[in-house]
Amino acid sequence: MATLGKLVEGKVAIVTGSSRGIGRAIALKLAECGADVAINYSKSADAAKEVAAQIEGMGRKCLVVQADVSSFADAQKMVDEVVEKLGTLDIMVCNAGINKDGVIWKMTEEQWDQVIDVNLKGYFNYCRAAIPVFREKQYGKIVNIASINGLRGKFGQSNYTAAKGGIIAFTKTMARDLGNKNINCNVVAPGLIATEMVQAMDEEAKDKSRKEIILGRIGEPEEVANVVAFLASDFASHITGQTLNVDGGQLM
Repeated sequence: MATLGKLVEGKVAIVTGSSRGIGRAIALKLAECGADVAINYSKSADAAKEVAAQIEGMGRKCLVVQADVSSFADAQKMVDEVVEKLGTLDIMVCNAGINKDGVIWKMTEEQWDQVIDVNLKGYFNYCRAAIPVFREKQYGKIVNIASINGLRGKFGQSNYTAAKGGIIAFTKTMARDLGNKNINCNVVAPGLIATEMVQAMDEEAKDKSRKEIILGRIGEPEEVANVVAFLASDFASHITGQTLNVDGGQLM
């Protein structure tokens, strides 16, 4: 995989849900590109420590924080700790997500609430905590991870797609609210990416999705991370309110 150089040299980033999958790849890519990175986890402490060791092995600082992304208080506590221990905050990447699939006529209130609380409210929590820091310094990069299914809908995923579509609208509104403070807010919408969530899919559903991909293959987490690193850098200083699909042409 080609290197992106020191796109975010000297910056400090938070990446939520970064102990595995796309979040892990993003955290490692930002460190490779020069940032100190704070990662969070809910239950996977060992996996988070492994990511931290890799980041520190690159000569970057890493802060590991256990936090429930659906908790407003946990989000504020993590941002405060990052600013205290790493000196500032420049980049917020909201990535943490879960899925509790089911057709709408069988979906329970609990399935709906859990997914919305993590996949949408969690993004509000962390952006809300970071924005006062960004406004004060008149600089910040917010990159929210959504999904192409938030743009088109997906059978059996009314909760998941509602959250992902909400992230896109939420980010566009933040871009309008914060543009005069030099804060860029963008979305990356992956398609089918080789993560644990995708590996757990029914094989028939996976094959059907794979056939939609124009490039003919499932994407890699690092390919999403490359786009996030670009949007988190000053090379993307005149890009805000946008959704970039990383899907091999799956949605086209």
